[in-house]
Amino acid sequence: MKKLMKRLSLASGVSGFEDEVRDIIASELADHVDEIEEDSLGNIIAVKRGSGPVIMLAAHMDEIGLMVRHIDKKGFIRFSKIGGISDQMILNQAVWIHGKQGRVAGVIGSKPPHRMKAAERKKVTTHDNMFIDIGASSREEAEELVSVGDPITFQAPYAELPNSRFTGKALDNRIGCLVMIEVLRRVNSEATVYGVGTVQEEVGLKGARTSAFRINPDMAVALDVTIAGDHPGMKEDEAPAKLGKGPAIILTDASGRGIITHPRVREWLIETAEEEDIPVQIEVSEGGTTDATAIHLTRDGVPAGVVSVPTRYIHTTVSMASMKDIEMTVDLLVKAIERL
Repeated sequence: MKKLMKRLSLASGVSGFEDEVRDIIASELADHVDEIEEDSLGNIIAVKRGSGPVIMLAAHMDEIGLMVRHIDKKGFIRFSKIGGISDQMILNQAVWIHGKQGRVAGVIGSKPPHRMKAAERKKVTTHDNMFIDIGASSREEAEELVSVGDPITFQAPYAELPNSRFTGKALDNRIGCLVMIEVLRRVNSEATVYGVGTVQEEVGLKGARTSAFRINPDMAVALDVTIAGDHPGMKEDEAPAKLGKGPAIILTDASGRGIITHPRVREWLIETAEEEDIPVQIEVSEGGTTDATAIHLTRDGVPAGVVSVPTRYIHTTVSMASMKDIEMTVDLLVKAIERL
């Protein structure tokens, strides 16, 4: 799984432009499922058919990123944010602009601190005061390479670390994509199992809503990441999940405005973990939400839950997670589905 995790992390897939990730999923599952298709919104839907209940596993393919908004007369590029990104993370990052002729390298710059007043230096530079420099000397020169509307991803290295940990960009939610792929490869069940790589989760859970309507499953599990708060600056009650302690079963997120996990799904997952001796972490979250929020409100309702891999520094280019947690997450889901 290490090689595949690296491929998924380095792939580009800003919301609405998930093609590279979709191609990886399709190639990895081609010999392991009965059917693969792409729907009209861009979701990839793979299925292992059986005679039992229909379960949907959803992992969003998109990552946070940027988009070209304006090119000025000197060739500098202004941009908009796609998804939830902290402005302080953006500054001085190297980026790829994905133009029609291929990737174009650039760097994000701003007014240098040497020329800021004391009050300015104490404030976070906002993204509207930043720009991308691709080395062009005019608007015309820049427009030969990039256009308004081109997606932008961050250049970030992928590295393996001690204790089975690794770091890279877009781990939210390429980790979920890896889990979905591995579960479909390994599971042997009477259930019909759909694995869906969803689009545009970071900007409104859009692909989950349309794909769940199409599949109309009996139950669903969103595969995502959750904040691991086991580092300086975090209180345990703010983010109790820890690296290396197993997947997190989410009981509710967004203070109940998102998913409140269906009791049958909650019991099914927790009982599987207990009987199969798989370590899990139980979480009640006040933070963000996942594809499960859209799925469980589809048609006349779908019993749904969330299984997440603890991940540090989510929505940055240096997120960190543990392969041990990913392996335990895959094991939990395979065992749970086979119990159906």
